[in-house]
Amino acid sequence: MQRFAPVIGGALTLAAWIAPAGATELVIYSSTGMQAALTDIKPIYERETQNKLTMTFATANQVKDKIGEGAAFDVAVVLPPVTDQLIQAGKIEPDVVPLAKSGLGIAFKAGTPAPDVSTPDGFKTALLGAKRVAFTTTGQSGIYLGKLLDQWGIADQIKAKAIAIPSGATAEYVAKGQADMAIQLLAELHVVPGVQVIPFPAAVQNYLKFQGGINPASKHKEADAAFLRFLSTPEAAKVLRARFMEPGN
Repeated sequence: MQRFAPVIGGALTLAAWIAPAGATELVIYSSTGMQAALTDIKPIYERETQNKLTMTFATANQVKDKIGEGAAFDVAVVLPPVTDQLIQAGKIEPDVVPLAKSGLGIAFKAGTPAPDVSTPDGFKTALLGAKRVAFTTTGQSGIYLGKLLDQWGIADQIKAKAIAIPSGATAEYVAKGQADMAIQLLAELHVVPGVQVIPFPAAVQNYLKFQGGINPASKHKEADAAFLRFLSTPEAAKVLRARFMEPGN
């Protein structure tokens, strides 16, 4: 069972988040949904703390598998239910830190008229009318889409024309003209040039909540905790919002 570590709101003082003296290299395993934001935050954090970040990105389920196979890491940035699974397996401590959330979106080719997907019926019609639909099979966005397709009774029709990939940028298939639409986290879709991005209809929107957990076996727990606190600073929040993420959960 996860517990949420307290995060101090507002502007944090330097002493509140800076790591202990002496440069430390932290190994971060993170869901791809946080990749753009963490990549932008990395040089800011390293400049302010003199610490170094080594980051590996994969879907949350792939991160869980890599950790389960024995990958060495200090901090994991993942999503429920993976967070709970890692806690139950003793791979991260139960005091997880809420970091950010982002909704799901649909990508269409830029410069072309996009169908009206503002309602569940419109979204369903667009899916049925598309020649190819791209989504991930191990990412939480693709898993949630699968539940919607089952609920709407169109799973077989969509799977027959799907570009289903384990991980990666689904919007690239739209940008290259290989798919008519792509489903993924808003934060992931927006990094791909050549597409226009529309959020899921409000009635079926699903916000994915990213959480940070520390490896009980880490040798840098103070620095790990300081890094997670850093992700709640105004500097980090500015980056998160620019990457279509809302700080906290």
